[in-house]
Amino acid sequence: MNEPIRPEAEAKAQKERQKENMPLPWDSGEAVAPAPDTARRLPGEEQDAGVMQEIKVRVHRQLLERLNLSNIDALDKAQVVEEIRKVVHDLLAREATPLNYDEREDLVTQILDEIFGLGPIEPLLQDPTISDILVNTHRRVFIERNGRLEKTDVRFKDDRHLLQIIDRIVSAVGRRIDDSSPMVDARLADGSRVNAIIPPLALDGPHLSIRKFKKDVLSAPDLLRTQTLTPAMLELCQGIVKSRLNVLISGGTGAGKTTLLNMLSESIPAYERIVTIEDSAELQLRQPHVVRLETRTANVEGAGEVSQRHLLINALRMRPDRIIMGEVRGAEAVDMLQAMNTGHDGSLTTLHANNARDALARLETMISMAGLNLPEKGMRQQIASAINVLIQVERLSDGQRKIATISEITGMEGDIITMQDVFVYEREGVDEGGNVIGRFRATGIRPRFTDRMLAYGIKLPVSLFSNIDA
Repeated sequence: MNEPIRPEAEAKAQKERQKENMPLPWDSGEAVAPAPDTARRLPGEEQDAGVMQEIKVRVHRQLLERLNLSNIDALDKAQVVEEIRKVVHDLLAREATPLNYDEREDLVTQILDEIFGLGPIEPLLQDPTISDILVNTHRRVFIERNGRLEKTDVRFKDDRHLLQIIDRIVSAVGRRIDDSSPMVDARLADGSRVNAIIPPLALDGPHLSIRKFKKDVLSAPDLLRTQTLTPAMLELCQGIVKSRLNVLISGGTGAGKTTLLNMLSESIPAYERIVTIEDSAELQLRQPHVVRLETRTANVEGAGEVSQRHLLINALRMRPDRIIMGEVRGAEAVDMLQAMNTGHDGSLTTLHANNARDALARLETMISMAGLNLPEKGMRQQIASAINVLIQVERLSDGQRKIATISEITGMEGDIITMQDVFVYEREGVDEGGNVIGRFRATGIRPRFTDRMLAYGIKLPVSLFSNIDA
């Protein structure tokens, strides 16, 4: 007969077994059976993409089964990442399919991106040379680099995978996307602007567009280096802002309106109180006294919406020295023009338009959205008296951004708003590489607002406006 096991011996044996297989802080305790040994591949031989995707999904599922989510929040993120990396390496070592070192590291990175980032597009978000990420269903991902679109090899597993990433983005900012609300604007934690649209509005599958947030704002020297404008034009723009002239920046999508707005704001004195109003916060002002306001969409019940117009009306009660509106696109145009006309001079805003004259026509359309039934002449008088300078920004076919015109609004002649160009960019052709050739030129007209600049102690040389290359 076997002797009974004493309690002390049993406790010691159990302790030894626990020591040999100590679970991690988030380990559920479930063991994963090791995979059988298989023949190794030849050096340099790589696995098929489909096989790698299957391994990734399988290991990811096993990892989630072992995670104890209640303990993760209590640990430092760097520690969590490092420990999860070890677990993933362990799970990959148990896989039946042989993997080389590079494949293992690539899979570990992808799985970590699925847990802590935005899956396949996380490396694109970390690339500082990429300005836009465009996901056209799960099959195709494009990027914009240096102003030109490029197709990438990035793929999502399927539409469901892409929808999970989209839902992760929008839920983080308290918004939702589903059949009843199939399109949404949101932003990432770093400020990148996001738009998503899904079926039934998108026929082929979910689409995701990300305009990346630049951590380092392009300054005046950067715009000079990229030849977006000339030193003479920069000197004029800085004088315009310092002398508290009202500025409207117009241009197409991706033309650089917000970038130029950020650059112009650098000339605002530090002692002034600035209120910014945006749909999605992008402006990066460096002044010490800035109040940032952002719109809010309606909730699930369709209530709680706060529009730019509501914020603008509220901003007038906040004692602003200047109001900067990220983009005017609707009835708030009326309130913006009235603010410019009633003591809040030096304000800046942007809108979408193909050229300077179209920008004024769009403003008229926006005023009519307010339902005030103003006559055309009355609307144009409001515009002509409120806006002093109109800057048109263009994105050329080769990706370059240029200030196409700097124009002064001079008043009214009959029912027509009159303006005169001070600087223009003239296209001359395209070289063999597809790059646009052109030059900046001063028109020779000395703007009327130079008298106002003199009152603010800003004296520009007469030669600045000479009819020569700027």
